[in-house]
Formats: sequence, C-alpha cells, structure tokens
Amino acid sequence: MAENYREFNAGNNTEESEDKKTKKTSGNNRWGKSNSIIIAVLAVMILAVLSYESVYSIGEEEQGVVTTFGKAGNVVTSGLHFKIPFVQKVTKVNTTILGFPIGYRSDRSSPEEPTVQQEVESESLMITADFNFVNVDFYVEYKVADPVKYLYNSHQPEEILKNIAQSCIRNIISNYAVDDVITTGKSEIQAAIKSMITETLEQQDIGLMLVNISMQDAEPPTQEVIEAFKAVETAKQGKETAINNANKYRNEKLPEATAKADQIRQEAEASKQQRINEANAQKVRFEKMYEEYVKNPLITKQRMFYEAMEEVLPDVRLIIDDGSGDLNKTLYLDELQLKDITNNADTTLSDTPETNTSLEE
Repeated sequence: MAENYREFNAGNNTEESEDKKTKKTSGNNRWGKSNSIIIAVLAVMILAVLSYESVYSIGEEEQGVVTTFGKAGNVVTSGLHFKIPFVQKVTKVNTTILGFPIGYRSDRSSPEEPTVQQEVESESLMITADFNFVNVDFYVEYKVADPVKYLYNSHQPEEILKNIAQSCIRNIISNYAVDDVITTGKSEIQAAIKSMITETLEQQDIGLMLVNISMQDAEPPTQEVIEAFKAVETAKQGKETAINNANKYRNEKLPEATAKADQIRQEAEASKQQRINEANAQKVRFEKMYEEYVKNPLITKQRMFYEAMEEVLPDVRLIIDDGSGDLNKTLYLDELQLKDITNNADTTLSDTPETNTSLEE
C-alpha cells in the first residue's frame, strides 16, 4: 500500500507542476498584453502633448516673442505657427492701444450704473509758475512698440511709463501760470508734455511708445476759485465772440468799401486825364492864336471877339426899343422871337427873360 500511495502522489505531483507551468505562462501572456496597451496609451499621450506644444496661434492684435532655451529670438505676428516642444516658448504681447488715467480713477459698481470718477489728489494736485495750486487730470494712451524690449528690458514697463508721465507733467505745469493751465494754454501744455515723455521713453528704451496724452480737466482746489475762473472763462468767450462778430462785419464791408474806393480812384484818374488833355489842347490853341496875333494884332482881336460873340449871342435874346411902348417901333433881332410875339400879341414883354437896350432919339 505504501508503494501504491507513492505512485499516486507522484502522479499528483506531476499534474500539479504542469498546472503551475500553465498558470505561469498565461500570467506572462496577460502581463505582456497589459504592457503593450500601456505603452500604446503613453505613446498616444506623448504624441498629443507634443502636437499641442508644437502648435500655437497669435491673435490679430497680438505679437509673439519666441524664446529658445530662455533666449529671445524672433517676433511673430498673427496666424498659426509651430515651435519645438519643451525647447521653445512663446510669450504673447498685446499690441493694441492701451491707456491709464492720472489724477483720477473710474469706478463702476455695476454695468447698469454710470461711471463715477474719484479724484486722486496725490496725482492731480500741482503747483504752477505763479505759486498757485491746481488740480489737473490727464489720460495717457500708449502701445507696445518693441515686444522683446517690453518683456526683457524692464520689470514693470507700465509703472515706469506712469512715473515718467507724472514727472513730465509736473515739470511742464510748473512752467506755466495758473490762468494758462486752466484756460488758454492747454494745447501748448499737452504738446510740451507729449514731447518730453516721448524723449524720455527713447532714453529709457523699455519698448513702449506714447500715442497721445490729453488733459481731461484743470481746476483750482476750492469751489470759490472755481467759480471765479468760470466767470473769467465766460468773459473770455464773450470777448472772442465779439471779436469774431467784428471780424465778420469787417470782412463783409471791406470788399464793398474797397470796390467803391477803386471806383472813385478810377473816376478821379479819368477826370484828371481829361482835364490834362483839355489843358494841353487849350495851350496848343493859345500858342497858335498868339502866333497869329503877333503877325496881325488887330485882325486877330476882331476874330477873337467875333468867335466869343458866336458862342455867347445864340443864347441871348436882343430887342431894340425906343421906350414909347409902341410895338411898331420895336426892332426884334431874333426872327424866331419876332414870330413868337406875332402869334401872341397879348403877351407882355415882361413875361419872357430878355435883355433890353433902350435907344434915345
């Protein structure tokens, strides 16, 4: 029985070893399949990450700075671009026109409510050339001119620009009187501040460019002074209105007066020339007459007398009367006058202007 038991155990041991080998082989096969699946998944994930990291896009109002191992390279514009994953990095920069206020802050609690401006006196309060205080508000507009310098030449370029703007504003305001700052000198002040800020930005070279700076408001720090300056501004506007109306009236009347003066001048020149011509003609006539007079004085005198009478007598009516009042004894030298009296016998001699020459018998 002992032999039979050993034979049975030996057979059982053989079967158990074969079962163990089969289980071990199947386990190895399952582990191999799992490893293949894991490797495939990891490969897909790696490819996805590499694809995502190698493609990037730049917006219409942006520029991108590409760095390779931390060193800035080229600047790319809008569109779809590629880069080396984990080697190159892209930093996007907004290139639109941005701005910030100086002297006030805008606050809106909700989109439906209007914007409320809060004064920042530490920025707006300034001193003028005539030692007066004035609150001046500005709005600065700027844009990124060089993205590389904007990112790497300074730590906070916007803050640097704000400090430069405040410094230049106070420097320029201190050169003007309070009247110029509040009323008439705003345009000149803005131009001077813009020029100084632009020059300073070029020296600092932080990659920003000033687009515009505008003076929003300028007023004294107290209400009484504000009202006084408003009254002065109203008076100046009234003055400008009166000057403009006067210039308009002058522009309307000046051409008319100029035309009339030209007409009078032309008429005077024409009359002058006419009289000069008449005087020259009389001079020539007199010289001719004088030559004839020297040759024949008596004949020339008679001729001159006759010519004078020819000019004078046609307009004179001569009647020779003996003084008796009898029409039959009246001699009419003018035949037309004689005909007129014959047709009007009842008309007295005193009704018509005439020259009477009485002859005594």
